[in-house]
Amino acid sequence: MSFVFAHNNLNVLDLDKSLDFYKQALQLEETRRIDNPDFTLVFLGDGRTPHKLELTWLKNRKEPYHLGDNEFHLAFTADNFDQAYELHKSMGCICYENKHMGIYFIADPDGYWLEILPQR
Repeated sequence: MSFVFAHNNLNVLDLDKSLDFYKQALQLEETRRIDNPDFTLVFLGDGRTPHKLELTWLKNRKEPYHLGDNEFHLAFTADNFDQAYELHKSMGCICYENKHMGIYFIADPDGYWLEILPQR
């Protein structure tokens, strides 16, 4: 028996705003969509790995999600770390930097943190 990662899920309050963010900030593209009367699931991919990010939009939800201490995150490597940093800086989405470790985090429209790492 073996297991393979399939996807991670994040619930979002404004699907269009989140789709725009993930496309601009991380170049993720929609690969699949499931529409239901109460919710929509959109799967995003990087075009290179089979792993997907599933965005769940609950259509009747109006209040922001409670992320607790936001101690969980997804991580992405950037082939051009300096260029990625400048893009995210211009977008105003960098929420934490650890220059000693050579990493930083960006926050999506719902406040989820995404770690950006240089390729090593």
